[in-house]
Amino acid sequence: MAKYLLLIYGDEQRWDAETAEQRTAKDAGHRAFAAAAGPRLVSGHELESSATATTLRSTTGERPTPTDGPFLETKEALGGFYVVDAPDLDAALALAERLPELAAGHGGVEVRPIVDHG
Repeated sequence: MAKYLLLIYGDEQRWDAETAEQRTAKDAGHRAFAAAAGPRLVSGHELESSATATTLRSTTGERPTPTDGPFLETKEALGGFYVVDAPDLDAALALAERLPELAAGHGGVEVRPIVDHG
């Protein structure tokens, strides 16, 4: 088994504008994802808004400088993540396809293998 990071991206303004009903449906989608993943689900969390982020920026020969906000200006923000165990990329993709954000029409899910230094 290998570990894969599933990064969930989307439009924060649209997430913030969700109705209680839409939020409840999305939460149910995440519970269904977790149930389908079962013991393959290692970890996962929703993240606070990118407005709460602090980024450390390196400067040559000096201590990194913290700045408010995300590192890059993008129209999509990282909203959450899961770490899953999967036998291969195809299995990780099959799990990722179950995430409710893919049906929202304004985001995506990046699937990336995690390097095992062990």
